[in-house]
Amino acid sequence: MSTTTSTTASTTSSNFQLSTLTGSSTPQITGISSGLDTDQLIEELMATKQQPLTNLENQQALLNGRNSALESIQGELQTIQTDAMALLDPSLYDPAQAVTSSNSSSVGAALAGSTGAVEGGYQIAVTQLAQSAQRTFTFDSTNASTFTVDGDSVSITAGESASSFAASVNANSNLSFYATATQSGNIVLSERATGLQTGSYLQVVGAGTSLVESTATGYTPNAGQDAAYSIDGGASQTSPSDSVTDAIPGVTLTLSSVTGSNPVTVNVSPPAVSSSNVSTALQQFITDYNKAITDIQTQLSTTPSDTNGTETGTLYDDQDLKNLLSQMRSSMYATVSSIGGGSLTSMLQIGMSTGATTGSGTESATSLAGDLTLDTTTLASAITANPDAVQQLLGGWANSFSSLVGTEADAGGTLTQRITGNTTEVSSLGHQITSMQANLTDQENQLVTQFAAMESALSSNSSESSWLTQQINSLG
Repeated sequence: MSTTTSTTASTTSSNFQLSTLTGSSTPQITGISSGLDTDQLIEELMATKQQPLTNLENQQALLNGRNSALESIQGELQTIQTDAMALLDPSLYDPAQAVTSSNSSSVGAALAGSTGAVEGGYQIAVTQLAQSAQRTFTFDSTNASTFTVDGDSVSITAGESASSFAASVNANSNLSFYATATQSGNIVLSERATGLQTGSYLQVVGAGTSLVESTATGYTPNAGQDAAYSIDGGASQTSPSDSVTDAIPGVTLTLSSVTGSNPVTVNVSPPAVSSSNVSTALQQFITDYNKAITDIQTQLSTTPSDTNGTETGTLYDDQDLKNLLSQMRSSMYATVSSIGGGSLTSMLQIGMSTGATTGSGTESATSLAGDLTLDTTTLASAITANPDAVQQLLGGWANSFSSLVGTEADAGGTLTQRITGNTTEVSSLGHQITSMQANLTDQENQLVTQFAAMESALSSNSSESSWLTQQINSLG
């Protein structure tokens, strides 16, 4: 497979400019003696001679525009070829387990690793979420102070606010606690890890009056708490964290709220091919395929025109692209030789189609345009019934489709040959244009010289006539 490389040659020049009349070093004598507008005469003569040059430049612009369109199509075809080949990836069909939660906002569930989980359905009841231990302290920054909290050194700068102190604590990731400034100016220290503390915690040593634990009425240090939950109505279990890894072997539970009387169901499926993964790969192909055929059809139907120097419609009714478009569409319905001789033989059997209706249904615009759709329910059913057959079908189809598109889009394919041929012709035209421009410049200079000589001769004759007249008059 190749990567599209722009090979469009640049246009050699814009329209030929009359160089002598617009900046020549040759002196211009415009109709002084003859009364003729010689500049205008030369421009009109050169305009007639310039038409063949204009024709070459237009031809060059057309080829450059065509190459640009071909390169764009080639890039899109290579993209869908890559998408098709991705369906051959064996890992796409590796059996894997799935874990689902009936209420993921309350209890999330995910596989803990690649070693597998015990399949089945589990009822998870959460009665308590984990909390971190906390202590509240009065804050005084009259004097600078350095002290320890649970053995970690902390400093208060003289005159700083409680909010500033809290921010400096929280910015230090090496500390085992957070600090929060209250509206009353107190500081609440809390363990960064949740869970019930059974020993000493948040012990402040050496702070003096800078940080003194509250003695307010009703205040009690909070030792934190473990999360509490049960499985399938069993005994209550605890976890210092709301992330629980040992409740269901191979599954991580994330406890986010108390479930009350409505336990959450967590299902662990047996290993199976993921219809979601296969569907995602197919949807990517379909998205890029639909864009490619739409863009090709647009190129085929756009009539040629030149707007402000931009060539459009350079591939109007292009027979090669028409044939390719027809073959691509036909491949969606063709009988497929599955890899390994699987039982499925058509992409229709796994839900891929143009979405055409049956009976008296109305055709959609995308269906009429030939856009592909995917019935994910049909795909999931096919994978559940026979995942090997689906893999074999997609493998056979992907090889066939990739070969079809590669004939056009690969390096050395039809499009590359066309682009290369156009680029060679553009280069040849460039040489012709350069030669013709030089010839036109020479012709222009020659006309300027001839008209200048004529004006000079007329001026000389006029001077001689005036002298003779003066001599004759002087004789009288």
